[in-house]
Amino acid sequence: MDQEVRPWRRLALVFPGQGSHSVGMGQKLASVSRAARDVFRRADDVLDTHLSRLCFEGPLEELEQTINQQPATFVTSIAWLEALKERWLNRGTVLAPFVYAGHSMGEFTAAVAAGSIGFDEGLLLVKERGILMEEAGAENPGGMASILGLSEEKVAEICAEAATDGYVGLATANCEGQNVISGALGPLKRAMELAEKAGARKVVRLPITIASHSPLMARASEGMNRLLKKLPIRDPGQPVVGNVNAELIETGNGIYAELRDQLLKGVYWQKCVEVIKSRGADMFMECGPGTVLTRLVRRIDYDLNSLSLSDEYEGLLGERWQLVEAAAQ
Repeated sequence: MDQEVRPWRRLALVFPGQGSHSVGMGQKLASVSRAARDVFRRADDVLDTHLSRLCFEGPLEELEQTINQQPATFVTSIAWLEALKERWLNRGTVLAPFVYAGHSMGEFTAAVAAGSIGFDEGLLLVKERGILMEEAGAENPGGMASILGLSEEKVAEICAEAATDGYVGLATANCEGQNVISGALGPLKRAMELAEKAGARKVVRLPITIASHSPLMARASEGMNRLLKKLPIRDPGQPVVGNVNAELIETGNGIYAELRDQLLKGVYWQKCVEVIKSRGADMFMECGPGTVLTRLVRRIDYDLNSLSLSDEYEGLLGERWQLVEAAAQ
């Protein structure tokens, strides 16, 4: 059953990262929103590709490639953002989030949404991010695994024990009992075995050959640093809560440091949500494909208002959306 939407005034916009994609994402949205269509058209022009067709029609095998999946998710998220602004303006209201956050790659989307980076620059950065990650993965092969049912502290202890001849460590702490580790193949395998012995409910090797959010991404981080240095990065219009330290970022220099370092360090999503809540947020709105962040917010604190705008929901057309708009007045 859908969670009840209670009256709210302080909106946090959150943006998903890699793994939220699906063939058809954004297609329904583009059919009802001119602003969304304009975003997809602009992305096709900037990249000189048919990215919109890949989002709408697939094939899935091509969409799942890191080099395509990251820009596709970024563009679909920005399309939702622009459609949201369009809908608000048509009703005589200005969309005014008071804080932004993104999960992993979604931090680039958040930086664009907050006004620190332009859309074209953000899209090209995300495209290059995928390339840089693949290159770093080829240089330092690794992997990632999901561990369910153990605390963040226990997973960190297991990684420290397993890292005898190479790196393995916590990559994402999504919510209580849901963590992802990342590292070189040997230490990763040992950590998985130790997690099973420690009573983890489930340990699953993820189907990727990149150790994201770990020191094995040093080459990718260095490449991102070179790209970021070429850009004028402005202070965000409203604060962004960063993954690395789960702290408010209110300067362009802070945005630069976050986007530079995030591939090397962990994503502390539960802490991000807790910081946003402590700031007084009473609605988390997931702006992009899928419902991953909405589900995580509810697991962290079920009493929080949370809603996904993806095509999997009624989106811009349904009664639930009208209920949300009424609550926002």
